[in-house]
Amino acid sequence: MTVHRKNLIDGEWLGEAGSRNINPSNTNDVVGEYASAGPEEATQAIAAAKAAFPAWSRSGPLARHAVLKKTSDEIMARKDEIGRSLAREEGKTLAEGVGETIRAAQLFDFFAGETLRLSGEMVPSVRPGVGVEMTREGVGVVGIITPWNFPIAIPAWKIAPALAYGNTIVFKPAELVPESAWTIVDILHRAGLPKGVLNLVMGKGSVVGQAMLDSPDVNAISFTGSVGTGKRVAAASVEHMRKFQLEMGGKNPLVVLDDADIAVAVDCAVNGAYFSTGQRCTASSRLIVTDAIHDRFVDAMKERLDTLVIGDALDAKTQIGPVVDQTQLKQDEDYIAIGRQEGAELAFGGERLERETPGFYLRPALFLGSTNAMRISREEIFGPVANVIRVKDYDEALTVANDTPFGLTSGICTTSLKHATHFKRNSEAGMVMVNLPTAGVDFHVPFGGRKGSSYGSREQGRYAMEFYTTVKTAYTLAG
Repeated sequence: MTVHRKNLIDGEWLGEAGSRNINPSNTNDVVGEYASAGPEEATQAIAAAKAAFPAWSRSGPLARHAVLKKTSDEIMARKDEIGRSLAREEGKTLAEGVGETIRAAQLFDFFAGETLRLSGEMVPSVRPGVGVEMTREGVGVVGIITPWNFPIAIPAWKIAPALAYGNTIVFKPAELVPESAWTIVDILHRAGLPKGVLNLVMGKGSVVGQAMLDSPDVNAISFTGSVGTGKRVAAASVEHMRKFQLEMGGKNPLVVLDDADIAVAVDCAVNGAYFSTGQRCTASSRLIVTDAIHDRFVDAMKERLDTLVIGDALDAKTQIGPVVDQTQLKQDEDYIAIGRQEGAELAFGGERLERETPGFYLRPALFLGSTNAMRISREEIFGPVANVIRVKDYDEALTVANDTPFGLTSGICTTSLKHATHFKRNSEAGMVMVNLPTAGVDFHVPFGGRKGSSYGSREQGRYAMEFYTTVKTAYTLAG
């Protein structure tokens, strides 16, 4: 069934549905038709959010809690339906779609609780008879720009804290996945948000996103996407002296040491590198393996990859779904060609696959004999492509792992407490995993990286408060 969706601006559903979204598992299947906002609609949405901010920022915690909790409850109750819709529009497996939907519900539930835990500080002044009070307030109108790879979880982990801390929102989702974005906004709207508090403006980044960047009335922007666009967000935000938060990707290492449990290492590598079709900024695309275990690890990886079921995301048996669209599929294939040209050996996969329905299917690719200087080791591919880099020992593995312009997440597989402890301390990444996949994090703890991966305050958990609030210090002379 094809749905027709409009933008939400100042509490009203506006715009004619025009742009189409197709199912990457079956390109004959049109998921929906969606309104595409222009500069005027974006400006209208920003004005509505600005007008709504004074009342919402001063609303009581129970009002915010009620909206967020009701949203969490509805998402959880509809997890199978929403998860199926997510898998249909983005291409991740049905299990991953439902799992991500549950994650969104958990995020709204967590931040519903945070509305009741807001606190400040009171301290005596160094001056007799003066009291000092420190409180946090919402920053104002927050522009939220999200990517296509986690179409409900990433919007949830930005929208939920923004609302919990009293901000109003202009939300621009990725063009490839508007259905999940529309669903979450529809649920929040029906949960009782006052008009103008949350505005949905679907459309092109070059139009809607640019209007948000150009507006002096947007007080903060939270962005997840490419490095190039992130830099443009930063430059435009400095111009307006606004807060900005950037999550921009990774080229994450998974180190496998000689003493690793081979089964654990292979599970970590396959999950981290290939699940969600490798379309995760936390994917472990560099597999850094020491000499003594290298050949056994590679043989076990190829054996495991050969068993993976690649197919329609809505088929319960599928383990790896399609690539999200033709553009991303071409990028994956281009990098596979680059890897071969650079001298790496394509030891497994890398070819397109035919299935019962026309879709963007690609067999997961594994390169051997690669070096850390190759482009496939330096640049984010964002697909089911990983390369093995052979090193002699732990010290070289750590050096190679840290030799990257990114620093989002890293992992190590080892049974050595010494090496695990040293790696946690010395890995130049924002998140470190020991005997776990590099992809997969909890919703109640901070998310973010270093270097070219992230800029600004961490996302998720109580650390989200740093971005979505500003501190006010007030002095009072006692009577």
